Amino acid sequence: MKKFIISIVLLTINANLVLAQESEPTQTPFVLGGVKVAMNLTKISGSSYENAYRINYAAGGYITLNSGHLFGVQGELLFSQTSASTVSDFSDLYKSVGTIDVSRVHLNYLGIPVLLNVGGEQLKFQLGPQYSILMNSNESFWTNGQRAFTSGDFAIVLGVWVNLPLRLNVSFRDVIGLDNINDIDNRDTWKTQQLQIAVGFKL
Repeated sequence: MKKFIISIVLLTINANLVLAQESEPTQTPFVLGGVKVAMNLTKISGSSYENAYRINYAAGGYITLNSGHLFGVQGELLFSQTSASTVSDFSDLYKSVGTIDVSRVHLNYLGIPVLLNVGGEQLKFQLGPQYSILMNSNESFWTNGQRAFTSGDFAIVLGVWVNLPLRLNVSFRDVIGLDNINDIDNRDTWKTQQLQIAVGFKL
């Protein structure tokens, strides 16, 4: 999957550089905003979960403060889904689950990335932190109401942003969770990871 995404990134960058050579340079506005939707490939690492990405989605808006052509700061507000499949012996690891079906986990997050943009008018590299708030924190595995996941998740974002004609843009990101979101005990460390492929429109 990662090889496929890298191939898409390289093809998009190559096509965009050709377009950039044929177009006249334009002045970058100080403030830019827009909306975006994304395919979100997600997984939760740990011995309790299968090591496979699941297809989800993300959607939201962004605003960028530019300092010339080379640098900028971009803030976003994104609603995103994370899903994962538990291993077959999950109930053996956590016997208090009861009779609830825990074969799949679905988590809804409100993500707030704050990213440094570095690059030219058409191509920018992105790096920065992201804090995500768990929206469905009242849902749990447990018959006794115990919360299974922490209320927030801190991550680091690495990505590339490509501006296209017609006010469109595409972005590719790896969002690496740094926090242990297991709110039950310390027997297993659960961390999120997302691969995002997004399409945006500049307002």
